[in-house]
Amino acid sequence: MARIVEQVAFPDADLPKLMRVAAYARVSSGKDAMLHSLSAQVSYYSDFIQRHQGWQYVGVYADEALTGTKDTRKNFQLLLSDCRDGKIDIVITKSISRFARNTVTLLESVRELKSMGIDVYFEEQNIHTISGNGELMMTILASYAQEESLSASENQKWRIRKNFEEGKPWNGTLLGYRYDHGKYVVVSDEAETVRTIFAYYLTGMGVTAIMKKLIEGNVPTRLGSTWSKTGISKILRNYIYTGNLLLQKTYRENHLTKKTLINHGELPQYHATDTHEVIIDMDTFMAVQDEIQRRAEKYNRSEQPAQSYPFTGMLICDSCGKYYHRKITATRPVWICSTFNTMGKAYCASKQIPEETLYKVTTEVLNLDSFDTKAFQSEITAIRVKNHNILVFSFKDSTESVKRWQDRSRAESWTDEKKAAARKKKLENLKSSMDSSI
Repeated sequence: MARIVEQVAFPDADLPKLMRVAAYARVSSGKDAMLHSLSAQVSYYSDFIQRHQGWQYVGVYADEALTGTKDTRKNFQLLLSDCRDGKIDIVITKSISRFARNTVTLLESVRELKSMGIDVYFEEQNIHTISGNGELMMTILASYAQEESLSASENQKWRIRKNFEEGKPWNGTLLGYRYDHGKYVVVSDEAETVRTIFAYYLTGMGVTAIMKKLIEGNVPTRLGSTWSKTGISKILRNYIYTGNLLLQKTYRENHLTKKTLINHGELPQYHATDTHEVIIDMDTFMAVQDEIQRRAEKYNRSEQPAQSYPFTGMLICDSCGKYYHRKITATRPVWICSTFNTMGKAYCASKQIPEETLYKVTTEVLNLDSFDTKAFQSEITAIRVKNHNILVFSFKDSTESVKRWQDRSRAESWTDEKKAAARKKKLENLKSSMDSSI
C-alpha cells in the first residue's frame, strides 16, 4: 500500500519588532570646545544605539550654538517631524536642559510624542516620559532648569548694565578698534578704511558702489569676510567712531524668547563722552547722517516689510552659494542670484529664471495640474540652481529630481507691450524723418 505524505505549512514565527531609536544632542555655544563636545555626543549615541540589542539606529539629530529656550532649532524640529511621520519609537537625550529649558516647550513636545506612543528618555535624570510618573518628575526638573536659566540671564544683565554705568562698551567686534581692558584702542589701518568709507559716501557714492570699490581694492574686513551693503551701512551709522558711546540702544525681551528689541525708553540709555580715540570727527559723522536722511527722503523708501513668495529662501545658487530673490524687470518678474544682481557677472556667472518658467517646471516636478504652494512647501526643501538651465529639486524624503528649463524663444518674448512700443517708436522715427526732409 502506497504511503501518502501530506505537507503541512507552519506559520512563520513572529520575529520581535526592532525599536527604532534616535538621539538628540545640543550645545549652547559655538566655541570650539563646545562643538567638540557636540561631536563627542553624536559619536557616543551612534555607538550606544547600534550596540543595543533590539534597537534599530535611526540617527542623531544635533543642533549647534543654539539655545534650548527657543523652539526654532532646525534639527529639533526635524526630529519632531520624523516622529510625526512614524519613523521613530524612542528618543534618547542627555538631560532635560539639553532638550529644552523652556518648560512649556518641553511639555508640549513630550506630550505630543507621548500621544503617539513615543518615549523620550533623559539619561541624567533617568526618566522615561512614557512611564506613569515620568511627566511629574520632568515638570519639576524642567521648572528648576528654567529658573536656573532666568537666574543666569539676570546675572548677565546686571554685569552688562554695571559696565554701561561705568561707560564700558559691550561689543568688542568693531572695524577700526580692538577691545582692551574695557576700552577701545584704534587699529590704524582699519581706522583708515573707516575714514575712506565715510569720505566715499560724502562724495556721492552709494553703499553698493562703496562695497564694490572695497572688494575690487582687496580691502580686508574686520573678520576676513566679504564686504556687504549691510556691513557698510552699519559703519556709516555707528556713533562709536566719534569717540563717544551711546549704550543700551537695544535689549533682550526675556530669557526665553531672547528677542532683541530697540530701546524706545523701556530701559535707561547711557551716554558716555570722550571714552576712546576718535576716528570720525563729529561734523563728518553728522554730515553723513544728514546725507543718509536726504537720500532716504529723495527715494521715499517705505518701511514696509519685504513680501514673501513660495520660492523665497528656496533657490540656492550653485555657483556662489547665495540665495535667489525676486526682481521685477521691464517685461516680467524673474528670480536672480543676489551676488549677480549686486556685483555682476564677474562675481557670479549665474542666470536669472523667469518666474512663470519656475512655476511651470516646479509644477511638472510635483506631478500637479497647477502650482500648489502647500504641496510645494510640504515636499520640497530646496532648489539648487546650476549652470546650463539645470534645477535640482531636493525633497524631504532625501531624494532629488533634476530638471532642465528652456529659455523662451524670441517670438514668445515678443509681448503685446513690446509690439506696441516698437510701433510707437517706428512712427516717431518716421515723423522725425519727414519733418527733417521738409
